[in-house]
Amino acid sequence: MSALSLIFTLAAIGISETVYLIRMRIVAQKPICPIGGDCQIVLTSKWSHIFGVPNDILGLLNYIGVAFLSAFLVIGFGPASLWLLLLKISIALTSLLSLFLIYLQWKVIKAWCFWCVMSACTFWLMGIIMIVNSFV
Repeated sequence: MSALSLIFTLAAIGISETVYLIRMRIVAQKPICPIGGDCQIVLTSKWSHIFGVPNDILGLLNYIGVAFLSAFLVIGFGPASLWLLLLKISIALTSLLSLFLIYLQWKVIKAWCFWCVMSACTFWLMGIIMIVNSFV
């Protein structure tokens, strides 16, 4: 499996995760928190929105973007250099934002959200895949 296929697969996992969180938020139910029990504390904190937009929506849009960009690169659709640049920027910025959000959980909120940590790890793994495969 190529590196871009792996990134696409990780994006699909991220889409599933964020859709679940969005659904739980819309129906006002607590998400299942497989490890620990602090998901709701994090997901309802003042840090759960950036510029008034819920983080789960921003995550979903980013995962969809990464999925499309990696798919375009795999099938050879359009300007590959532009798609690759956008993919690099998206993964790099989201990885950095994830570091900040993990810091907030650790030092500010003092609670851990399994889904948030999983999402951060997903983007960090995408970044590692790109670095290892000389895409960066």
